Amino acid sequence: MPNTSPRCCQKTHSLYYIYTGLSKDLGLPGIHKFTAMGMLDNRMIDYFDSENKEKVPKQTWMRERLDPEYWVKGTQSRQSKQQWFEVNINILKERMRQNDSDLHVLQWMHGCEGEVQPDGTMTFYRGMDRYSYDGNDFLSFDFARSVWVAHMPAAEESKRKWDDVPVLKDYTKGYMENECMQWLSKFWSYGMNQLQTASPPEVYVLKRDTNIESNISLTCLATGFYPQDIIMWIKRDGHKLYREDGLESSGVRPNEDDTFQRRDSVEIFSWEDESKYTCEVIHEASRVNVTMKEWGKNLFLVFTYETAVEALWCAVI
Repeated sequence: MPNTSPRCCQKTHSLYYIYTGLSKDLGLPGIHKFTAMGMLDNRMIDYFDSENKEKVPKQTWMRERLDPEYWVKGTQSRQSKQQWFEVNINILKERMRQNDSDLHVLQWMHGCEGEVQPDGTMTFYRGMDRYSYDGNDFLSFDFARSVWVAHMPAAEESKRKWDDVPVLKDYTKGYMENECMQWLSKFWSYGMNQLQTASPPEVYVLKRDTNIESNISLTCLATGFYPQDIIMWIKRDGHKLYREDGLESSGVRPNEDDTFQRRDSVEIFSWEDESKYTCEVIHEASRVNVTMKEWGKNLFLVFTYETAVEALWCAVI
């Protein structure tokens, strides 16, 4: 996900669209050959996949404020992009001499960020338009120089072709600075109340057995929070644990309801007194500051479509 952290003195908001195409259908629940989603300040506002073949709203205010024609045209656009992805994945496989048995992933992310001015208006701050292939940066647009940048040898041919089409560069820059900003301002005004509402995290401390008989795993899980900025620590005798201490973290991941989750774990000797270990979670936006030490006995996994895609993305790197 792009970095949408607020700047020092002015608040920023973002609108990004993420398209992901797979070279083949895996036949797995929740994993589609093509998906597209709109993200407003990291909350999903619309969604499309190759199974349902329809662009649908993911926020109540999107459904209420936008007329049916918007969704009809959006569906047509997503279907066209699905065809574009299928064609271009095949071109890249042929260019890179890849076979059909392996899985390949093409992703496109583009959008804009705007700054809220003292008078309440929103002005363009920056834009992004970039492509990744099999988890690696492939091609991106340099707004300062108005040129495409190849990030691997296989992208050089695409760069040359696209740089030779001035209207494409003009459209890419113009879309970010104008049309994207218009939609960002409109969507933000529609969903302002909901987007400004912070959701507090639910915090769980859990333990489970591991493959090593003498060890157990302690997990601190926070879920259901918004916005995504959160502090989480597992401490031993009051001292923070880090990666070199064996700490593992999922990082912040999206849930399907536009909230977020994070899960940190550490493996310890089962004969150690786990009461020496504490879980501390701080979510400033919702004013939550909690420390827990009574570790439960059953570990459940929070696994959503987005985390499934992330796991799949990592598997093909």
